[in-house]
Amino acid sequence: MDRDRSVERFLPLRPVEFDVLLSLAAGERHGYGIILDSEARGATAVPDVGTLYRALRRMQDQGLIGASARRDVPESADERRHYYQITPLGLEVARAEARRLAALMRAAAASGLIEAVAT
Repeated sequence: MDRDRSVERFLPLRPVEFDVLLSLAAGERHGYGIILDSEARGATAVPDVGTLYRALRRMQDQGLIGASARRDVPESADERRHYYQITPLGLEVARAEARRLAALMRAAAASGLIEAVAT
C-alpha cells in the first residue's frame, strides 16, 4: 500500500468523521440523511450543517468518501442534494478506528473507569 494512503495516518478520526463513515457504511446518503441517521443511532454529537459539510469536503479530498450518482425520484428531486458513498479506503479507516476505540474501552474497563463492554 502507498505509504501516504496508509490507514494509520487518518487516526484518530474526529467524531464527526467517524460518524459520517458509520452512516455511509450502511449505504449512500445525502448530507441531511447523514444527520438524520446520526440522530437515529443516538450519536452523542450530531453535527450541525456547517460542520458536516466541511467534514464531507475534507473527507472527499482525502479519498475516504466519494460522490454518488444517485438522485432522488424526479418529482421530489432537489438538484442541490448530493449523495455520498464510502470508499474502500474509508471502510478500512472506519474499521481501524473502531478497533482503536474498542482497545481504549478495554483499557478503561481494566482500569475500573467503566464496566466491561461486551464485544
